[in-house]
Amino acid sequence: MIGWFSEAFSPEFMQRALLAGLLASAACAVVGTWVVLRGLTFLGDALAHGVVPGLALALLWGFSPILGAFVAALAMSGAVTLVTRRTRVREDTGIGLLFVGMLALGVVIISRSASFATDVTSLLFGDVLGVTAADLRGQALGVAVVVVTSTILYRPFLALTFNEEKAATLGLRPGLAHFALLALLATAIVASFQAIGTLLVFGLLIGPPATAGLLVRRVPLVMLTAVALGALAVVLGLTLSYHQGTAGGATIAGLAVAEFFVVLAAQEVTGALRRTRHHAV
Repeated sequence: MIGWFSEAFSPEFMQRALLAGLLASAACAVVGTWVVLRGLTFLGDALAHGVVPGLALALLWGFSPILGAFVAALAMSGAVTLVTRRTRVREDTGIGLLFVGMLALGVVIISRSASFATDVTSLLFGDVLGVTAADLRGQALGVAVVVVTSTILYRPFLALTFNEEKAATLGLRPGLAHFALLALLATAIVASFQAIGTLLVFGLLIGPPATAGLLVRRVPLVMLTAVALGALAVVLGLTLSYHQGTAGGATIAGLAVAEFFVVLAAQEVTGALRRTRHHAV
């Protein structure tokens, strides 16, 4: 078994892929915990797709994809805040409109590229095996920003999660905290898209924190457990990808989601056995 794993990570490109996946899972786990606790999963999904126009322009015009993705994510965050707070449109409706609009705009832009099919595949599904040392440095910076900012703003984020009105009375400025969370979400997505793509980043963003929520209750423990679960999905996903020839990013994202149902099934079986023993007594 040890040889099975060591063989998979002996090539240098697999070692870079592993590090990229671990960095992506850490960033997504920390931000994803707040997203899950606040019930913002649809917003997270929309924002993950909202970076596509920025990435498309970067590929078409030849500038940094990270810069393009981050600018697009911030624009998407601002647009979501504007639509949901300044119009009578329901929040989910506004998010849905922006989600489809940004994704369509991105595909239209990238369709101008001569290598349309290749570029779309790279944007949506990532290329974890093609991660470079420069990509890793950018990811590490993104993870550092996410962790440090989440630590500094822990109290406003926590208050906003459970009671927005109470957060306002405590002077924690919930509107600003909400926008800061969206900016962090954008940072996590930008730090992860190279490894697993914009379409699959949602798996790491939601899967591990949701699974951790089944196992522990305190927010710091949820984050730490989510990081561990995300790392497990990365290691297993890359190993399976190497030996079975599957897509790396998709395998990682699929395992991140599968963990939730495995834990849920285990808890249901355990609960059923306990009830059976109780009735037997």
